[in-house]
Amino acid sequence: MERSFQPWLYSCFLTAVLAILPEPKNVRMNSVNLKNILQWEPPDFYKGNVTYTAQYKSYRSFDDKCKNIILTSCDFSDISKYGNYILRVRAESEDDQSDWVNVTFCPLEDTIIGPPEIQVESLAGSLHLHFSCPNVENEPNMWTLKDYYYSWTYNIQYWKNGTNDKLEKNVPHDSEVLSDLDPRTVYCLQVQGFVTDKNKTGEWSQPICAQTTDNGLHPYWIYVAVLIVSMIVVLMLVLGCFCMVWYFYRKVKCTFFPGYSFPQHLKEYLEQPSKCNSFLLPVPSSESESFDKLSVIEESENTGHDTRGPCDYSTEVLQQSLLSGEKNT
Repeated sequence: MERSFQPWLYSCFLTAVLAILPEPKNVRMNSVNLKNILQWEPPDFYKGNVTYTAQYKSYRSFDDKCKNIILTSCDFSDISKYGNYILRVRAESEDDQSDWVNVTFCPLEDTIIGPPEIQVESLAGSLHLHFSCPNVENEPNMWTLKDYYYSWTYNIQYWKNGTNDKLEKNVPHDSEVLSDLDPRTVYCLQVQGFVTDKNKTGEWSQPICAQTTDNGLHPYWIYVAVLIVSMIVVLMLVLGCFCMVWYFYRKVKCTFFPGYSFPQHLKEYLEQPSKCNSFLLPVPSSESESFDKLSVIEESENTGHDTRGPCDYSTEVLQQSLLSGEKNT
């Protein structure tokens, strides 16, 4: 306790008696996703106006980055991301200057990798994940950390909500599907960036929870219903095609190959001779036999305005022939 108190007491004595400007305190580099901010605290026990100058060593000499500023921070984000640097800062007041305070800094080694962004979509009993690598500020082309760390991958942790059993997975791509999950179950997950060749891990993202859907397998009755409906549709199509073919076949046949047949009622009448004899007189002797010519006319289509069918014509002709035979006798 006495040893830690002595430097503080010595600094107070020099400031009060010799008026020597003390150096800035707690100088540190705060770098997240290659946004590099050098920060410090004002010197103790100095009541005058204080400004600060911050520099970085480029090659063999130091270059000013922030000069005569009253802020206690300086942005070094635009320096090259490769290589090692020596950064320094001092306090200045009128003609007094403090000693330099130096820190070493390697951007790719010392920067903190922030948490990636993650989107979760629940589909068919699985969780579909989409990652967004953190962007690098002060880059005109909106580069991400993957453009500087060529072995960039993602570490994933996921678990059932309410349990402590976590499963881990490492993926090199910006998307991943978590399958073999229980259906209708809430899972939580988080992700971090990981640089393989440097064994450098980033910060974990905030946990995100999502519920899985059904496993995507349909009940068996759906397959049976689909099969029955498909068979009915196919049967109707086949039947419809058959009817259309038959319809056109009949049309073509009636148009180009019309058929004629003896009327059915005349066939039945002539096939029963007993009925025909009742209309005839006794057969004359062979010496005076006389015959009348019977003509049967059948028309396939009506002509003119006559609405009588071919059967009506045939019956009428038959009756006239029978009557003329009676008169001749």
